[in-house]
Amino acid sequence: MNWSDLVSRVITIAEGAGAETMRFYKTDDLKVDAKSDDSPVSAADLAAHHYIVDRLEGLLDDAEVISEESAEARGFAPPTGTQFWLVDPLDGTKEFINQRDEFTVNIALIENGRPVMGVVVAPALGLTWAGSPEGAFKQSIGGDNRKAIALRAVPGAGLTVTASRSHADPAALEALLEGQKVAEVINAGSSLKFCRVAEGAADLYPRQGRTMEWDTAAGQAVVEAAGAAVVRLEGRDALTYGKDGLDNPHFIVGLPEVVSPQGT
Repeated sequence: MNWSDLVSRVITIAEGAGAETMRFYKTDDLKVDAKSDDSPVSAADLAAHHYIVDRLEGLLDDAEVISEESAEARGFAPPTGTQFWLVDPLDGTKEFINQRDEFTVNIALIENGRPVMGVVVAPALGLTWAGSPEGAFKQSIGGDNRKAIALRAVPGAGLTVTASRSHADPAALEALLEGQKVAEVINAGSSLKFCRVAEGAADLYPRQGRTMEWDTAAGQAVVEAAGAAVVRLEGRDALTYGKDGLDNPHFIVGLPEVVSPQGT
């Protein structure tokens, strides 16, 4: 597979979907409904969903497309094949509705349960991150200023931890970090937390709240391509995809020697 060509094609799709979301951003007439789990879905989510699915289908032979906005209709069933796309057309809908710029478009390719390629676009920030077997990079939307990214060594002052803005649990986070030298905790929305670790702006991202596979797959591909491990909190084995129900266990992201001392 020509990874460079595939990444470029997916970036074009993801950035185009990001432009779709921006048509609705900070408008007075944004229509927002509630899903069966009471999470919000907006016209921007649906516009980006259709934009992506229409272009991903057929990009790779027989690769099924599973999007957040179609998963409920298919009963949250796992994919039928070992290669499939996972899409979150608008990750951070609450950030979007509250007019905070920390929302993203996420597209990932899964093979045999692992995210092998991912693209994360932050339309309001004008930034794109991508990861594949050829490495990880960050660029401005449109392809300018591309820069290879990688995890940093943990500073002597301690860990910079990034945590969820909308689903924060300070007590659980404090208990998890007990015994660690922590310099600061930074809250952020959407899959940006993976990207901040990938580019060396943070060192650790623990997630103890519920997530779905489309929330994490693209970010995991980016951060793993930058040298991180993404492991389940219980057992510290790798976070995998295509599970029944398409939901994730609690997990943690960071340098392998920090999050997975046994190298699992």
